[in-house]
Amino acid sequence: MPTTGKGAADAELERAAAFRAELRRFLRRTEDVTTGAGLTPQRYDLLLMIKTAGADGVGVRVTELCELLQLQQPAVTELVKRAEEARLVVRRSSAEDGRVSLLSLTPEGDRRLMKAFTSLQGDREALAGSLRALDRRLRLSKR
Repeated sequence: MPTTGKGAADAELERAAAFRAELRRFLRRTEDVTTGAGLTPQRYDLLLMIKTAGADGVGVRVTELCELLQLQQPAVTELVKRAEEARLVVRRSSAEDGRVSLLSLTPEGDRRLMKAFTSLQGDREALAGSLRALDRRLRLSKR
C-alpha cells in the first residue's frame, strides 16, 4: 500500500471509511429515535422483524428471528423474553405444532415500532442516498 499520494488502496480505504461513517450516523440517529419511542435499538430491530416476518398474521418463530437478526438463539430468546415482559410481544402456541411458539406484536409493541419507524423515514432515505452516491463514486473510480 503506498504511503504517499492517492493510490487505489488509499481511495478504497476512504470509500470504506465514508461507508462506515454513514452507517454509524444512521445507527446513532436510530438509537436517538428508538429511545424516544421507548425502545432500544435491539428491541426496535426485534419488533421490526416480528412485524414483517409475521405479516401473514400467523406469527414468527424464534429460529426465524435468529436468521433475520443474525444473532444466536440465546440472545434472541433473551430479547424476546424482555419484550414479552414489557408487553410488546405476545407468544402463543402454533396450531400446527403445539411445541412451537409463534410471536407477534401487541398493540403497544406495534404502536412503539411505528412511532420509531415513521420518525426514521427521512434517515432511511438519507442513508439510501448516501449509499447511492458512494456507489457512483466507486464505479467512477474503477473506470
